[in-house]
Amino acid sequence: MTKDEILLAHREHLFPAVFHFYREPLVVVRAKDQHVWDADGNQYLDFFGGIVTISVGHCNQRVNRAVHEQVDRLEHVSPVLVTEPQAALAKKIASLTPHARLTKSFFTNSGTEANEVAILTARCATGSSEIVALRHSYHGRSSLAMALGGASSWRLGGATQPGVVHAHNAYCYRCPFGAAYPACDLACARDLEEVIQTTTSGRIAGFIAEPIQGVGGFITPPQEYFGIVAEIVRRHGGLFISDEVQTAWGRTGGKWFGIEHYGVVPDIITSAKGLGNGLPIAVTIATPEAAAGLRGLTISTFGGNPVAATAARAVIEFIEDQNLLANTAAMGARLRARLEELKDKHALIGDVRGMGLMQAIELVRDRRTKEPAPQETAALMEAARETRLLIGKGGLYGNVIRISPPMNIGPADVDEFARLLDGAFSACS
Repeated sequence: MTKDEILLAHREHLFPAVFHFYREPLVVVRAKDQHVWDADGNQYLDFFGGIVTISVGHCNQRVNRAVHEQVDRLEHVSPVLVTEPQAALAKKIASLTPHARLTKSFFTNSGTEANEVAILTARCATGSSEIVALRHSYHGRSSLAMALGGASSWRLGGATQPGVVHAHNAYCYRCPFGAAYPACDLACARDLEEVIQTTTSGRIAGFIAEPIQGVGGFITPPQEYFGIVAEIVRRHGGLFISDEVQTAWGRTGGKWFGIEHYGVVPDIITSAKGLGNGLPIAVTIATPEAAAGLRGLTISTFGGNPVAATAARAVIEFIEDQNLLANTAAMGARLRARLEELKDKHALIGDVRGMGLMQAIELVRDRRTKEPAPQETAALMEAARETRLLIGKGGLYGNVIRISPPMNIGPADVDEFARLLDGAFSACS
């Protein structure tokens, strides 16, 4: 198909809910490592990585080789039959979790499904149905996942559900209590006690949170936040669910899971995205006690598919062999330094935040009032595209640039990114 034929088919035959970042949709035809190419032959430096999905580079040769071999050996059978790729992947994941008790895996195809399984597991394990989520959060596109989400723009069709309530998140740049860290004494975390006492029965099934809120704009809580929250949740009978759809597999630098940076061991972990490096696979990981509650006949037709499971194991082994946890920490620090330099240069940047290779800049029209700058953010996206740079966008106000390149990038890639983004800012100004 020609570029025009692709765009016409896309416009006429896909739901209008399939959105684009740009005024003119970008048609991508191939990708390799940290670059993608459009239908006109233009090369782009990809620093969004398929929405925090491309963990080890586009079309990673080692991962693809394992996939090709598995496709020729066994592509799919019923999930009620046992296959080596699924069992081997579950064993491998159990060896990497933050605690020796997190050993049980349930495989699905997307982060949405993984979170659905997590909520069901918590409800079955506790005998309660009430769930606490966070404002500004995102947990997927199903009715339940949208109800868990804490942003109106992602809650279509009036997606609210009884038994789901929302607590304050740790958005330090826009503190809901008008305080400043650390003098705030983590009021956002301590307020969870009153949220549970006033909006639930007092005994909850669980609490779900992203260690770093992805769609919310890479909102990164203070070190003490989750420790305070976890104690409150467990005191009220709930399980702690860490939504690591975006933050797992080394993305935050130095550790396999984002929650590890906070010194908290969850009862359930969910993940997807970077685990498959582009192939659809997700997992819900739980302790034996939590998993034991899910005793009904529950399967996922394609969950743990041999091809996807093989890809995931190859991704994990590549991360290990290439020491990408350390590389992500080092390149993340370099990236953070470049972003701070850009903040000093461009008044539009109000805040820089994140961990590892999950960094963000929040754009504001006035640093004193912190007025969001969504139109300027959209203009910067267009300007970055013109400089041949791909970045993401998020935040409740649509004013946060999200940056999440593959974890095997090098110093030259970070420096080139900073140069291109600086040029895009200059073009906007």
